[in-house]
Amino acid sequence: MQEYSRLVGIDVGKKRTGIAQTDLLKTIASPVGTYSPEEVFTHLNKITKESAVDKFIVGWPLMPDGSEGDAIDMVKKFIAELNKRFPDIPVIKIDERNTSTKAKQLMIDAGISKKKRREKERVDRIAAAVILQNYLDENF
Repeated sequence: MQEYSRLVGIDVGKKRTGIAQTDLLKTIASPVGTYSPEEVFTHLNKITKESAVDKFIVGWPLMPDGSEGDAIDMVKKFIAELNKRFPDIPVIKIDERNTSTKAKQLMIDAGISKKKRREKERVDRIAAAVILQNYLDENF
């Protein structure tokens, strides 16, 4: 593991995937953007070329009772592609329950307008940051 590297958080969705990354000291997660399935690997490739990436932290979509839901298959396929394209970067799955709710609350707390809070792209990239920050808080 390199001393100065990033962690990348990913909130996989059917229509959009939110991406977040840490600073080089791995202290805080920040949203990067929201990308279509066709664009997401182009952006991940760009991130990995700009700086070392230590791990991908991927949201694992569990149901409220902790069971695996329908979205699991989509995320498994995404992780398989991630492993194929970036074989040297480990993928960590983290429970993503309530991340969208937390993302919406963070936007309210930050004073973001109701109109902007309705933008699903904004919620997805903040949810990716929440997933990544949860991992940081539990592991660093």
